[in-house]
Amino acid sequence: MSRRPVPNVLVTGTPGTGKSTTCIEVASRTELEHISIGELAQEGAFFDGYDDDLECPILDEDRVIDELEEKMGEGGKLIDYHSSGFFPERFFDAVFVLRADNSVLYDRLEQRGYCQRKLSNNIECEIFGTILEEARENYRQEIVYELHSNAPEDLERNVDLIVQWIGGWQQQS
Repeated sequence: MSRRPVPNVLVTGTPGTGKSTTCIEVASRTELEHISIGELAQEGAFFDGYDDDLECPILDEDRVIDELEEKMGEGGKLIDYHSSGFFPERFFDAVFVLRADNSVLYDRLEQRGYCQRKLSNNIECEIFGTILEEARENYRQEIVYELHSNAPEDLERNVDLIVQWIGGWQQQS
């Protein structure tokens, strides 16, 4: 298989770690197209029910993959989602997992108005490193990067690192 001219990148992490903000900034500084899976699912109604306990819709992962399949083959996509396990490994050239300290994350999620169960569930995911572990289990180790996202200076550093990675990848093509 030939290499894409522009890489596909996944930015993942527990809700509240700054995925969307990071992706918006990276997209503004590169030629990658930012695709928020949450927005894509809303626009296409790619849901398979509703989780009453967590107060959120259940993503229809198969329909999301079907929607993305052709786009991902083109390259140049910057995907933003809190999970990575259902995406085929072939989709991505790099996976960046954003992490945040529990106290920082708690405040961010509380400001979003998360119910206590959803808030606790997400904090537990961060404590146990669930999203990072999922990425490491589903993708080659050399393409998974852990980045901390607690403060504005972390955001800028992470954006710079991802932009530099993209530039380096393209130079190798």
